[in-house]
Amino acid sequence: MKSFIALMVIACAGIVGCSKSSNPTGPQSGQGEMKMYMADSPAAFDSVIVEVDSVEVHMETEGNDSTGGEDSTGGWITVSDKPAKYDLLALRNGITTLLGDVRLSAGHYTQIRLMLGAGSYVVVNGVQHALTIPSGFETGIKLNEQFDIEADQTYALTLDFDAGRSIIVTGNGTYMLKPTIRAEANATSGTISGIILPPSAGAEVWTVSGSDTISTDVEETTGVFKLMAVPEGTYTVNIQAEGTFKDTTIANVIVVRQQDTSIGTIILNQ
Repeated sequence: MKSFIALMVIACAGIVGCSKSSNPTGPQSGQGEMKMYMADSPAAFDSVIVEVDSVEVHMETEGNDSTGGEDSTGGWITVSDKPAKYDLLALRNGITTLLGDVRLSAGHYTQIRLMLGAGSYVVVNGVQHALTIPSGFETGIKLNEQFDIEADQTYALTLDFDAGRSIIVTGNGTYMLKPTIRAEANATSGTISGIILPPSAGAEVWTVSGSDTISTDVEETTGVFKLMAVPEGTYTVNIQAEGTFKDTTIANVIVVRQQDTSIGTIILNQ
């Protein structure tokens, strides 16, 4: 049903040289380090290859557009400028890859921007199709996520990229990437894990948080799954199986911030 990329953004003490506008607003008596990781759960494709040319964050400063709009050139700070391709289907159920590592001045940040490359593509039934990314090459994919970097503090943010909803097939057979991305602070979110048997049921596990669906497929050989970046709260976990296996639900699953909640082993009936 759905597929997600998780980008975990972590900030802690320290500083490195990176360009930014002068006179930033917010606390300035320290610095923090930012790291970005990426993970995914499978969508209904053989492969989804995304080329990320660079990752940036926008710092609110005096004299620039605090929203980081189209006409704003100030305040953008590079987290990573090393182009790389990522096989999203190899990154799921807690497996991540490092997108970038940078140290930032303390202050208020208003956006995250991903600059995607022309080398992105999807493989369907063994056939490779280029991914068209409207405006992604010129202005990038902007996420209106505001956060503060505080001196000597750790800040973590997970971005869930819903690949299943983001890849659109047009009438002429072109594959278009129009990202749907959810952001959750790690300080106020946790994970849900478990094992769904038999693995041959091809189950998908999902839950709903507000207007967002958080989902993953189970591992094909073990039945293991993990839902990432689930906001603290109480959930109903839905298990949707294939073939003759019955769907099931697990109610009152409590997620505690920065902890994993295991629902144990669930054996599906036929």
